[in-house]
Amino acid sequence: MPPERQQALARGSTRWLAMSPEQRGQAQQRFQRFPFLTAEQRNALRERWQKFQSLPPDQQSAVRQNFRRFKQLPPERRQMLRERWHNASPAERQMMIQRARERRSGNMQMHAPHAPPPPHPRR
Repeated sequence: MPPERQQALARGSTRWLAMSPEQRGQAQQRFQRFPFLTAEQRNALRERWQKFQSLPPDQQSAVRQNFRRFKQLPPERRQMLRERWHNASPAERQMMIQRARERRSGNMQMHAPHAPPPPHPRR
């Protein structure tokens, strides 16, 4: 077995051992569904994974955090957001992304420590 494959298997084993029983069950379900996907679906998954892997660590962390927040939403809300995304044009999707960034930026500013106000100018 090539060294790269050995290293990938070792990393996968480490991740597997660190998972909770629930996470392992979810992973097993995904592994079992994978062979039944079309070639196009499998390729799309691989491309998304490679795109994710190419992101810097801080952006990967943000993606994971957004995913966790999404999973905590009620199922009806998740479904509504999925439908809105799938029905949106590319331009509308870009606007959605921009609005989400602006909201996130606004939330960060709200939670950031406030600097003291500048001194009032004397007349």
